[in-house]
Amino acid sequence: MTKLSVNINKIATLRNARGGNVPDVIKAAADIERFGAQGITVHPRPDERHITYQDVRNLKSALTTEFNIEGNPFEKKFVDLVLETKPHQVTLVPDAENQLTSNHGWNTIQHKDFLIEHIQLFKSKGIRTSIFVDADEVMIEGAASTGTERIELYTESYAAQYHTNKQQAIAPFIHAANKALALGLGINAGHDLSLQNLKYFNENIPKLIEVSIGHALISDALYLGLENTVQMYLRQLK
Repeated sequence: MTKLSVNINKIATLRNARGGNVPDVIKAAADIERFGAQGITVHPRPDERHITYQDVRNLKSALTTEFNIEGNPFEKKFVDLVLETKPHQVTLVPDAENQLTSNHGWNTIQHKDFLIEHIQLFKSKGIRTSIFVDADEVMIEGAASTGTERIELYTESYAAQYHTNKQQAIAPFIHAANKALALGLGINAGHDLSLQNLKYFNENIPKLIEVSIGHALISDALYLGLENTVQMYLRQLK
């Protein structure tokens, strides 16, 4: 069964809009684990507009499932946080400093040396590494040359095309996954996966290990309840 890692950034966004500690990010993460999710993902950004660096520290000591931290290692502050908290996995994402949300994967050819440097550092501390990439076989080949253990397929284009032509939408991701497997890479995926498109993606991507889902899942929870929503997403992954 593909694992579900829930990105809790949006819970922190709601808390930060008012100040204080409502909703409680740490309690929400613990509840999500209790409801069956196999991991928690956070993406702390330099401006700390949702998940704060202190949240990451607090979560590390509170979580019982897999902890995945996403971010761009161009910020020394981010690198230091990862080394301090030692999550199970760090997912390297090429976000600009003030970017609203992730919108592209790494150019693993252009940034090869930069990625190698940080992947070696994180791996030396026992942290599994994953690189956020588009469904592009050349970029996946580049990712394999960095020494990363996994890639995370950026699935926005799949989600955008799914309702128009799902076979066409999934095709490049199948090719990308097969290339990754041939190169010995583990496969994660994320971005705009939802209750509508997740099952088809999971059924068609070979040996998919983990999906990271935040915005859609937390939005669905407003209508369906958090426990019920987590269970509904888990059922899509069976």
